[in-house]
Amino acid sequence: MTMEWHCTVHPDLGVISLAGHLGPEAVARFTGAIGWVLARGTGPVILDLTELRGWSVGGQMAVARAARQLAQEGRRLEPAAIPADGSLVPDGTHPPIPVHCDLTSALTAHRAMVGGQRQ
Repeated sequence: MTMEWHCTVHPDLGVISLAGHLGPEAVARFTGAIGWVLARGTGPVILDLTELRGWSVGGQMAVARAARQLAQEGRRLEPAAIPADGSLVPDGTHPPIPVHCDLTSALTAHRAMVGGQRQ
């Protein structure tokens, strides 16, 4: 199963939505998505996992690495709707990762405009 992503840019906020499965074969694609949003946006990045059907340990580690990469740029990664088959428990070297129960609550938490510009 493959993973697809798309990004929505809101003022001072980015949303990356993943669909499919974030396994070892999709980690490079996910890393590319993080690089894309780093180059084009500002502020925190909500990682919408609503359509993600599962993730491997390697996929979870890629999310933790992305959180660290964003933190180095003064930004934060905030997953929303984590799949039921896993949890995100970074070790002590990773920045805190706030988790939202769904995309709506994440956007509400940031008071983002729902009608942002889609990329």
